[in-house]
Amino acid sequence: MSAQREGGTAVTPHRVLVLGAGYAGMAAAVQLGARLKGREDVQVTLVNPQERFVERLRLPMTATGQQVEEMHITELLEGTAARFVRGWVTAVDADARLVRIDDDRELHYDTLVYGLGSVADTAAVPGAEDHAHTLDNVQDVEVLADRLARLDRGTVVVGGSGLTGVESAAEIAERYPRLTVVLLGRQEPGAAMAAKPRAYLRAALERLGVEARVGVAVKVLPDGVELADGELVAADVVLWTSGTRMSPLAAAAGLAVDERGRILTDAALRSVSHPQVYAVGDAAAIRQGYGVMHGTCQSGMPTGVHAALSIVRELNGKQPKPFRFGYYHTPVSLGRRDGVVQFTHPDDSPRRVHLTGRMAARYKETVTASPWPTYRRMKKMPVSGAFWPRGGRFTRSGSAL
Repeated sequence: MSAQREGGTAVTPHRVLVLGAGYAGMAAAVQLGARLKGREDVQVTLVNPQERFVERLRLPMTATGQQVEEMHITELLEGTAARFVRGWVTAVDADARLVRIDDDRELHYDTLVYGLGSVADTAAVPGAEDHAHTLDNVQDVEVLADRLARLDRGTVVVGGSGLTGVESAAEIAERYPRLTVVLLGRQEPGAAMAAKPRAYLRAALERLGVEARVGVAVKVLPDGVELADGELVAADVVLWTSGTRMSPLAAAAGLAVDERGRILTDAALRSVSHPQVYAVGDAAAIRQGYGVMHGTCQSGMPTGVHAALSIVRELNGKQPKPFRFGYYHTPVSLGRRDGVVQFTHPDDSPRRVHLTGRMAARYKETVTASPWPTYRRMKKMPVSGAFWPRGGRFTRSGSAL
């Protein structure tokens, strides 16, 4: 795959294009940029619509007006061979191997790392698109933060009882005790946890004044949420965190995708229909021995690193190795001074071991802050970013979809 010289004239460098600077895409770009520094036969480019790196793990904090440290993509790439191009990806042509940015620019590639992740599925419930806030980007979050800060009293409904919904409800309730917070979802909060940590989570939400309700929303209205049984849950603000949807660009590009729009990959994270395309993070349907992985920061960064390692191997004339990953924890913050950590088996099923209280809060903060030192280590010692739990027997039978 590497470029060669013909008659003393350098041919066009091998172009590696990374789309999306989330946790997975950023890991791929930093790892590639560090490993390929000094090589003139390869060009690495990262494309993202904004220069600021968005810490999705901290967005529930940002939504309540709490200040978090800003990190810029150019700073994270500093000292590597990767360059940054700012722009919205508007089209991908997998056959022509080109990407259109802002409708008027084109970037060609030889190898593509597709990391355009997911957003809240506001299309699944009528009215959510028009009347609900999301945590999908910094702009939406800042609008929500302003709305909450100006609300003297009232009710906030958080749609979705998954981890994002739980953390958001806890942050809002702790930051604004004058507001009534209702956490609404199809399942009770912490449903995937063992009995003791699940009970602790529910009790912590109750201490914060969060009303957790199990119900199916069928419509979001300007003044609340309508449930399947016809009940209206009144709300001054609705935050939607339920479900995820993928960018339609992968399917439109002709890449093979699953029913959710995630790119189907082989064992090395290459598209099964276009092997010059690697899929990482939420954008990929990656099968392991326990099934298809679900997208989290915990698994996203390893996919980005593995894609980078595989590309480097191919550039050096070697075959990429299979990707294997096993989950190891589910950390949940419950405000700034409380939390619960459920340790898991590699297939993400709960172990008996868990943490609660301030110790769990500190654990979660360490996890949330971990990308920065990880990226820095990658730049100094690229191999240091290549270690994660492989999952043992749980992932040994993983194969391509």
